[in-house]
Amino acid sequence: MKNTIAERIYDFLKNFPPFDVLEKEQLFKIASNVKVLYIEKDNFVFKQAGNPHEHFYVVKDGAIGLYRNMDNEQILVDICDEGDIFGLRPLIQNDLYLMSAKANEESVLYAVSVEILKEIIQTNEKVKKFLIASFSSNIKTPYAKGTNGQLFANIEMQTSNTSFTEIRSAEFSKNPVTTLKNSTIKEAAQIMSEKRVGSILIVENRNPIGIITDKDLRQKIATGLFSIDESVTAIMSAPVKTFKPKITVAEAQIAMIKNKITHLCITKDGTNKTELIGVLSEHDIVVMHGNNPSLLIKKVYRAKDVNNLKYIREKTTNLLKGYIEQNIPITFISKIISEINEAITIKAIELSLEEMDKKPPVKFGWLALGSQGRKEQLLMTDQDNALVFEDIPPEKYQSTKQYFLQLAKKVTEKLNVIGFEYCPADMMASNPKWCLSLSEWKNQFDTWIKKPTEDAIMMCTIFFDYDLVYGDKKLVSAMSGSIYESIKSYEIFLNFLGRNALKNPPPIGFFRQFLLENDGANKDYFDLKSRALMPLVDAARLLTLSHQIKGKNNTASRFKKLIKVEPKNQDLYLSCIDSFNILLQFRTSQGLKNNDSGRYVDLNNLSKSEKLKLKGCFKPIRDVQELLNIRYNLAQMM
Repeated sequence: MKNTIAERIYDFLKNFPPFDVLEKEQLFKIASNVKVLYIEKDNFVFKQAGNPHEHFYVVKDGAIGLYRNMDNEQILVDICDEGDIFGLRPLIQNDLYLMSAKANEESVLYAVSVEILKEIIQTNEKVKKFLIASFSSNIKTPYAKGTNGQLFANIEMQTSNTSFTEIRSAEFSKNPVTTLKNSTIKEAAQIMSEKRVGSILIVENRNPIGIITDKDLRQKIATGLFSIDESVTAIMSAPVKTFKPKITVAEAQIAMIKNKITHLCITKDGTNKTELIGVLSEHDIVVMHGNNPSLLIKKVYRAKDVNNLKYIREKTTNLLKGYIEQNIPITFISKIISEINEAITIKAIELSLEEMDKKPPVKFGWLALGSQGRKEQLLMTDQDNALVFEDIPPEKYQSTKQYFLQLAKKVTEKLNVIGFEYCPADMMASNPKWCLSLSEWKNQFDTWIKKPTEDAIMMCTIFFDYDLVYGDKKLVSAMSGSIYESIKSYEIFLNFLGRNALKNPPPIGFFRQFLLENDGANKDYFDLKSRALMPLVDAARLLTLSHQIKGKNNTASRFKKLIKVEPKNQDLYLSCIDSFNILLQFRTSQGLKNNDSGRYVDLNNLSKSEKLKLKGCFKPIRDVQELLNIRYNLAQMM
């Protein structure tokens, strides 16, 4: 007899994460054991400080408010609607409920057995990853020692310290050249010559049983040890080493070294009992390493013209795609891509200097601004840069500035050819406004700080995130020193900078709805940059400036430094780092997917899982903005 209730529950759950990645049998087992609960408005599902239930809950209909008791008052923290999971954290940490769950309206819930879920997690990696990601992005202290990479106290998270380069999936040849075991060596050699390959696989019923390489022909045939009329089985190497299609570069290299071979067979299940689908050679590994970062940077150093640099930057985009697909940590990706971008920029400057009629008249420094200055520019966005040159006598100023403007024009043109578009606002070193002497830059910063108009504050958010790419370090050090001196003499500037940091409210409304653009070309899209990333960037900048912290431009690095300066806010700053990294990786993947900057996101194209992951990043934004609001008395300035 059919269980129609279970079927209805099954049909509902299959549309929401993590149930949408379960095997049919697994999901039906859960659905068959679900308890259906009806909760009247204002009734509690559980209360704060209560013992954990044996179930966690999924909202079928209605809305459940999550409340925290503070100073004898219930504070609404979140609202769960259709498909949302709640009540899972205490089961993960074996702890009491930290919040109360109360029905904001009549609601129907599905109570899911955690014991059944535990069984499924043991065999379903996707569910495990979803729950860990959901857990870590929503608990107050995602890096708390109590979690320590464990789920349900006894289910381990799989972590790896393997080098990012080596855990890429190896790209193998999907059209291996083969022959049957009753073929002669002569016939095999003829096929190899015709196909222009260095190896041939011997198959039986499409399964690989041996391999012959050029080396075998040289050592066993050319030396007269065997006749070319003998069977291929006489000289083939057997048995072959077989692997699954998902073999990584590291696994392939280790297998080749360990077995002293140069070819691996790829079969459907990784054994020699199933059909051959490809072959991976030592040459393939060498080719793959040709797209690794160290080799790309070496190619940058050897580049003779801008077209070479353009080709290398295109290869860098392919590298970025591979890293994102392999889920390499975004912090590592940022470092690698930033190093390549910087090397390309340096080479563009060097090529431009070679084209100039004479050497630079004085010392100078080329500055990367904005996201590139923070080493967070992963996609091919527009260029933001500036130039500072040494102070010179007034009579030499005009000719000196003209030299550097001409140099800057050559550099920005090359960067544009490479793929970094011109800045729409012309914030580039080729603009006379941003090609200045050291004294002029000091005066400019001093004016922005002591006369903080709206435009001046906007300029500070761009120009304070600079990084020396090429040139004299002392010039840039003097610039940084002048900024801190000006702030020290006019500390109210930090309050204005704080007000600007709160310009964008938390990216989600009271009822958990994303705040979308109301008008313009991106109407009804979510602005990931302005709404989510920039509030964290702005907060990190303001806080490091207030502590006179120098040499930290990267957002994550700034928060890490702030933890040392303000240990009491460690949990908040760790959460900010976590959220920023997730958001940056999300923007990068969206940009690669849609071939754009990844800034504006169509929420209709996101899965429920992706939306939940984004929402999990928003709480630290709200919390750090509240910290700024209190610390700088910003409510009085609004």
